[in-house]
Amino acid sequence: MSAPAPSTSTVPATRIVIAGAGPAAQALVSQLNRARFTGTITVLSNRDDTPEELLELALLPQVSVRFGQPASHIDPENRTVATADGMEFSYDQLVIATGSAPVASPVEGASRCLSYSTIDDAARIGEAVSEVTRELGRRPLGILVGTGAAAGQAEAVLRARGVRPIRTTARPAAVMPHASESGFAASGVVFEDGSSMYGDLVVLAEERVSRDGLAASAGLQTAASGGIVISKDFRTSVPGIWALGDAAAFDGVRLGLLVAAASAAGACATQLLTAASAPSAPPAPSAPSALPAAA
Repeated sequence: MSAPAPSTSTVPATRIVIAGAGPAAQALVSQLNRARFTGTITVLSNRDDTPEELLELALLPQVSVRFGQPASHIDPENRTVATADGMEFSYDQLVIATGSAPVASPVEGASRCLSYSTIDDAARIGEAVSEVTRELGRRPLGILVGTGAAAGQAEAVLRARGVRPIRTTARPAAVMPHASESGFAASGVVFEDGSSMYGDLVVLAEERVSRDGLAASAGLQTAASGGIVISKDFRTSVPGIWALGDAAAFDGVRLGLLVAAASAAGACATQLLTAASAPSAPPAPSAPSALPAAA
C-alpha cells in the first residue's frame, strides 16, 4: 500500500480589517508594511475622495482599500464586518480607526487659520509659527479659540514656539483674513455681537467627539466622555478588536491627545503581529507601549 501523499496545507494568512482611513489608519498600514506583514489588509474608507496618501497605500500588494465603503456593523462572534452598501468582510483582527468629529459646525472662514485637535497638529503649527515669525521679524501675537484639553495643549505649543497667545473661550462667528500679504492667512476673529480680536495668526482648538458609533454593534465598552475604551496594548473589551487614533480613549482621554499617530500605530502594529503569529494562544505580555501610564 502506497504511503499517503505529503500534506500541502498551510496556515491561512492573517486577515486584518481596518475600519477608517484617516492618519491613524494610514500610519498603521505603513507600519505593518514596514514590518513585512504577510497577511492581507483591508481598509474600509468612509471617504469618497481618493487622497494621494491612500492611493499610495492601495498600491501595496497586500492592501485593499475600499473607497467610500465605511464599516457599519460588526459581528464579533463570526468575526465579520459589514459596510453601509451591504458588503461583508471576514477578519482575524479588526482595528477601528474611525477618528473624531467636531462637536459644532465649522466657523466661517476656518479654512484660513490653523487648527489643533491632536498632538500631530503641533508640528504643523510650529512650522507655520516659524514662517510668520520670519516674515514679521518679531514675536507673533496669536488668537487661540477653544476650551478643554486640546486648547490647553495648543496654548503650550504656541508658548513654546515664542507666540504670545490670547485665549478666548467664546466661539467666534467668523475668522477674518489678514489685511496684508505678510503674516498668516487669518489674523482675527469676529463674534456674534460685532466685537473682534486681532493678532498675527489664529488657532482653533475646538471640542471634538470620537466617532465610536460602530462600537455599539459589537458591544464594545465606551468611555463616558466618548471613545472606545482601550488597554495599553490597544485592545478593546471584545477579543480580536482593537481601536486606534481619535476613535479610541485611554484613561478617559481621546488617544489623539495623548500620543502621536505614528507612535501609536507602531505600538499597535507590534501587538497585531504578535497576535497574528499565535492566534490561538493566550495574549502575550504587552510590549512597551506608546501610551502614558494610567492615572
